[in-house]
Amino acid sequence: MFTTGFKFFFGLCLALGASAVVYGYTTGGTHVGPLTLGYKGGVGEQLGYGVLLGQSALAGFVALVLVSFRDADAAAQAHYMGVERLITAPPVSNSIWPVVGAAGVTTAAVGLVLHTAVFITGVVICALVAIEWTMDAWADRATADPVANKALRDRIMAPLEIPLAGLAVALVAVLAVSRILLAVSKDGAVVAAGVFAVIIVAIAILYVAKPHLGRNLVAGLFVIVAVGLLVGGIVAAVAGEREFEVHGEEHTDDHAEDDEHEEAPADEGSGDSSGEDSTDG
Repeated sequence: MFTTGFKFFFGLCLALGASAVVYGYTTGGTHVGPLTLGYKGGVGEQLGYGVLLGQSALAGFVALVLVSFRDADAAAQAHYMGVERLITAPPVSNSIWPVVGAAGVTTAAVGLVLHTAVFITGVVICALVAIEWTMDAWADRATADPVANKALRDRIMAPLEIPLAGLAVALVAVLAVSRILLAVSKDGAVVAAGVFAVIIVAIAILYVAKPHLGRNLVAGLFVIVAVGLLVGGIVAAVAGEREFEVHGEEHTDDHAEDDEHEEAPADEGSGDSSGEDSTDG
């Protein structure tokens, strides 16, 4: 039995996949390239084809998740569990995923104008939000006990969330800091690196020295620093890297000029001797 959510997202998956194929052929796709992901022929305009195909894959994944968890529907779960009625409670947990999803959509929209890397970052954020939000919605209605719901969700998602979150934070931080250090002047890069180090050490000292302040305050400070770092990295990427002086080329040019000056008298001497030889002849 296919659930309503599965039918919707599976239909959306097929529609987006067909749109990608049509878009590929109308933008220059050849042979069966759009049907074989470029294995046998061209796919046309790659960015639009890739976006439509990625959305199709995401819709298909959501459809599989929904049919696996029976749309988090109490009646469907009761039917498959063999009970008359499944006691559930309304959702009680707060969710930050609408805000994060809006940030992902905004990042993707800005990336269409600025840079492909920014656009891909926005798409990845939206994909992660879709997965996390789906799991939250399922866990909130799994049982009537909010504590058990949270434990059930953490048992499934924590082994994936913790390492992926750490990897994502490290990659974004390194990329943003590198863009900022390459965009400012040489002295400014030293100052910016020092400020980053001081902020990180200050937050760590505050967390250790004042544990009674709670994790929410530290988390809030961390979010502020992360947002500032991300915004600074985007602005620096748009501004571009500063100009670097390559001393090796200047040194090579100086040697080339010296070689020209040294060769000039020899050429003149050879010209004179040839002239003299022709005169003597």
